[in-house]
Amino acid sequence: METLVLSQSFEPVARIPWQRAVMLIFQGKVEVVEEYEDRFVRSVTVEIRMPSVIRFFRGLRKGPKGVKFSRENVYLRDRCRCQYCGLKVSRAEATYDHVLPRAQGGRTSWDNVVIACVPCNQRKGNRTPEHAKMALRCAPVKPKKLPDAMHLTFVFEQGMPMSWAKFLRDVAYWHGELEA
Repeated sequence: METLVLSQSFEPVARIPWQRAVMLIFQGKVEVVEEYEDRFVRSVTVEIRMPSVIRFFRGLRKGPKGVKFSRENVYLRDRCRCQYCGLKVSRAEATYDHVLPRAQGGRTSWDNVVIACVPCNQRKGNRTPEHAKMALRCAPVKPKKLPDAMHLTFVFEQGMPMSWAKFLRDVAYWHGELEA
């Protein structure tokens, strides 16, 4: 079982194992917002309901190392768009393209990886954009910060505990894209 972790301002920030959640509770770092009705954690002297949703008492600190290099952060940096054709790409359809292919010495780094849609990635293949006669919309660089889109990572999906729904749905409602 997992526990949904909320920031001090009730925004979802992580999903963690229930054991870690219980440890954070006993360390006094979080409060329990929701509990599983039918799940319990028992010791010799204590019985508590398993936490379903917890919230940090204090704000989360940003690390001094800057933005972590990850697929999610490349997707956010590129604003969910293919860097060759400019089409908006869902996370499920996004591919990660090495501008200078690894076979030609390209590294997996901020300045060599971009989001691409499947057709553009296949068209480019194992070539540079110049050889494939394709242009990058923006040169890839390490961002100093990312757009405030971390909350988009968490959407309510089938199989998640119902106690998570109101926290995930509210974020999607307020931060989701509006129809034109």
